[in-house]
Amino acid sequence: MSTKIGKYTLRLDTSPSIIGSAAIGGKKEGEGPIGKMFDLVNYDALFGQKSWELAESEMQRQAAQKVLDKCSLSPGDIQYLFAGDLLNQIVASHYGLRELGIPFFGLYGACSTMAESLILSSMMIEGELAKKVMAITSSHFCSAERQFRFPLEYGGQRAPTSQWTATAAGACIVAENSQPPYVKAVTVGCIEDKDIKDLNNMGAAMAPAASTTIKRYFQDTLTGPDNYDLILTGDLAQVGSDLLAELLLREGYDIKKKHADCGLILYDRGTQDVEAGGSGCGCAAGGLCSYIIPAIREGKIKDMLFVATGALMSPVSVQQGQNIPGIAHLLHLSSTPNPTTQQGGNA
Repeated sequence: MSTKIGKYTLRLDTSPSIIGSAAIGGKKEGEGPIGKMFDLVNYDALFGQKSWELAESEMQRQAAQKVLDKCSLSPGDIQYLFAGDLLNQIVASHYGLRELGIPFFGLYGACSTMAESLILSSMMIEGELAKKVMAITSSHFCSAERQFRFPLEYGGQRAPTSQWTATAAGACIVAENSQPPYVKAVTVGCIEDKDIKDLNNMGAAMAPAASTTIKRYFQDTLTGPDNYDLILTGDLAQVGSDLLAELLLREGYDIKKKHADCGLILYDRGTQDVEAGGSGCGCAAGGLCSYIIPAIREGKIKDMLFVATGALMSPVSVQQGQNIPGIAHLLHLSSTPNPTTQQGGNA
């Protein structure tokens, strides 16, 4: 069972395993620095469907099927499914996964959904409520632009601080302790509102939440940046990453040598015209499932913190002039499990 460490962190004593992962990407993601690591890249932005929204559903379906195939499992082997996306009423998840017949929890954590779904899946395993649980999320550039900004046909100018919503989906299966990566500890984030209203500056809206969650994890576990090979955020991109480093430095934590962001590893900003970098649920999911999880399994990364960030707004809230709150959830992923006899202390 789990052990509470400090005020905000849970050490998962059984260290649930991520036994499989799959990543599906679009054309731009396939052309990026880690494009060859995706399980499937589809150069048709519609994924053979009639709308952008159905294309995103098809991405989720493909990601779910791919991770099942890689683990030699069927939908009947999965006890629960945690999924979400950026669309109204998370319809990409509903339509994409409806044929699986797996008991379903729909999530909305904006771009933090990959971490949120993995935390909940790991808690299910830790609490002995399930043997195998799937976590999955996605985003699509065209469906997100239509919902949150302007239809593509409008041809609106993009600000330098804006981010490119990733056309990608990522899926993981979490099971009992058996192989790396192991989920050793989790810190669930709180909603942070710093009065940001600019829809074209998501990095600034989310960075304070990431800073708070990471700081709380360090304080709870009595660790710091030097204890980890990598601190990976989900989609802060360049503006948010710079702000995160500054905020944590004020708290006494210098993360610059250990920090990377999925929004900066998914694309080449010099050649791919993504402004400040990538964003979207699929940004964190694509980076984690294609690149990071295999690296942990191969021993290239020993200990890391995965911190997915989300901007908790809707088109209506933005149109009404409301602030854009942020949130960040954290998982400690490792190539080795927690010692079964360890009580409290460092995660």
